[in-house]
Amino acid sequence: MPTLDGLIEDLEEDPNSQFRIWLTSMPSDKFPVTILQNGVKATIEPPKGLRSNILRSYLAIDPTEFESCDKSAAYKCLMWGLCFFNALILERRKFGPLGWNIAYEFSNSDLSISQAQLMMFLTHYEKIPWDALRYMVAEANYGGRVTDPNDRVTISLVLEDFYCAEMLKPNHKLVESGKYQVPPLGDLSSYQDYIREVLPANDLTEVFGLHENAEMTSAIGLTDGMLATALSLQEAATAGGAGKSQDDLLNEIAAGILTRLPVNFDMDGAAKKHPIKYEDSMNTVLQQELLRYNKLLSVVRSSLVNVGKAIKGEVPLSLELEAVCTSLFNNQVPEVWHKRAYPSLKPLASWVLDFLERLRFM
Repeated sequence: MPTLDGLIEDLEEDPNSQFRIWLTSMPSDKFPVTILQNGVKATIEPPKGLRSNILRSYLAIDPTEFESCDKSAAYKCLMWGLCFFNALILERRKFGPLGWNIAYEFSNSDLSISQAQLMMFLTHYEKIPWDALRYMVAEANYGGRVTDPNDRVTISLVLEDFYCAEMLKPNHKLVESGKYQVPPLGDLSSYQDYIREVLPANDLTEVFGLHENAEMTSAIGLTDGMLATALSLQEAATAGGAGKSQDDLLNEIAAGILTRLPVNFDMDGAAKKHPIKYEDSMNTVLQQELLRYNKLLSVVRSSLVNVGKAIKGEVPLSLELEAVCTSLFNNQVPEVWHKRAYPSLKPLASWVLDFLERLRFM
């Protein structure tokens, strides 16, 4: 790689309009930074939807290998179950915490290793070793990435629906509605045609074992991501356009909120005025709430002060402070405030008004 880096540096700026260098690479600490910076990066991500994911898996299968197993019928049925399982656990991520507690990055190697093991177990054993197959896939191959205990239980239970004796029955239904079934036995192209023509274009929530309302979680997450991207593009355009710069707007927003914040509550004065007594339990609640609001006030005030200092160059712009600046500019409540605050879905302007009203009440 360093030799290639030197060769590229010796080339003229534009040797030929048709000249290209195409590189494929696994993660490597020897990959030259200059090539990485000057090149156009491309990455492969799983397609969206169960049908597209299953079709992708079947397009990668070798037709000769697909027909080479001694237990051909069992192999084809269980291969369908494995590819369906792979697509299912990838698509569960779109439901957020309803799908997985942690969004795992399952890879193509997990599927290819599981396919090879399926062929090996079916070839070397007279009876299908269900427990061994489930263990290798759910605990070793895919399960090696799963760290949350509840997620480990989930992936094992999901696999049991696809690695079981019922998968060998003709037209076995994977869901009650029958929209997802085990296709009839055939060659590889017949399975690919079945995926394109029979499987629903839009995923049904029942196949994930979730209620229809779970689709709302997926839609909200997708919309939030899309709007966040739009806001990030708008931010760049606004900062480079005419009028106030982004720094000026941030300074104005931070100063405006800062001037409206009251001083922290006097805990000693509150304890004297409203002492904790056996017959007046609300005083205990009052002092606990004042303490919580003091902590929130301190976090809000210090972050706003640091934003002003960062704009002036008096303090370095840390990742946390940069996140606060981005949230303020996008009229969102910074995450560092949310961690100390009460639950709220309000945007920044409404949240500040509500916060000040709560402080007045206290």
